[in-house]
Amino acid sequence: MTEPATHADRLGGLGLLVVGTRFLLELAALAALGYWGFRTGDSTLASYGLGLGAPAVAALVWGTFVAPKARLRLRGTARLAVEAAVFASAAVALVLAGEPTLAAIFAVVATVDRAAVAALGLESY
Repeated sequence: MTEPATHADRLGGLGLLVVGTRFLLELAALAALGYWGFRTGDSTLASYGLGLGAPAVAALVWGTFVAPKARLRLRGTARLAVEAAVFASAAVALVLAGEPTLAAIFAVVATVDRAAVAALGLESY
């Protein structure tokens, strides 16, 4: 009797790398938005509002429309547009916070990872 395949079995090594990288990119996007917010505010209150609010909005959007268990999970072009908006906003936030090199690295890694997600058919993860 064989055991049912786990997610890891179905993905394989490359798939796990791609999905793992994607998760780290999601966390990095939240961190980038928070970094921008804390550096941007004109007052302590504004800095905290932006530093906590920007990542919270991004997490809400991602969790609602993109995450694997999202209640209103989008498909196809609509999902790609939301993903691109969240990742692009993180890259722009890094540029505005004075970190253009980090922004470029983030954008390149996000683009390559997204292409790998599509090439490997990992849209459901």
